[in-house]
Amino acid sequence: MLPLECLHGWVGSSIQKGGSLHAIHAVDCSEMNVVNLNQVDSFITKDGSHIRELMAYRNANIRNQSLAEATLPSGCATDEHFHERSEEIYFILEGQGRMRIEDEEQVVQVGDAIAIPPGKRHKLWNTGKQSLRLLCCCAPCYEHEDTVVTEPKSPTHSSKQS
Repeated sequence: MLPLECLHGWVGSSIQKGGSLHAIHAVDCSEMNVVNLNQVDSFITKDGSHIRELMAYRNANIRNQSLAEATLPSGCATDEHFHERSEEIYFILEGQGRMRIEDEEQVVQVGDAIAIPPGKRHKLWNTGKQSLRLLCCCAPCYEHEDTVVTEPKSPTHSSKQS
C-alpha cells in the first residue's frame, strides 16, 4: 500500500481506505509505465505479423527496446525477413509452429524462447489448429525501416503456409 503523499502526479482510479491506496488502474508516465494488453490497438508489421505493441519509446519511458504481442492465425506464416539492427526474442504463449533462422528450422511450442540475432533471415509458421500467440522483444525498438523482407510479399498479410 502506498501512503497518499506518494500519489503526486498519479492518475487513475483508486480505493481509499485508512489513508492508503489499495488499487491503481493507470499510472503517470514520469516514473512507472503500466500498459494493459486489452487497451492496445493492433497493427500489421512489414513482415505481415499482427501485433500489439505493449512498450516502446512511442508509449513509455523506455528507449532501447520494445515488447509486443504477435498473433499468427492457424495455417499462416510471416514473410521471411531480417532486421539490420534489432535483435529479437520470441516467447511462445499459445499454439505451436515452425521457426526458421537462416537455414536452420525447429518446431516451437508453448514456453519456448527463440533468440534471433540482427541480420539473420527468419520466418515463423503456425502449424497448429489454433492461433499462435507470442511475445516479441526487440532491441533496439521495432521499426518498419529496420525490417528487410527477403521473399515476395503474399497477397494478404500472415500468408498461408508455403
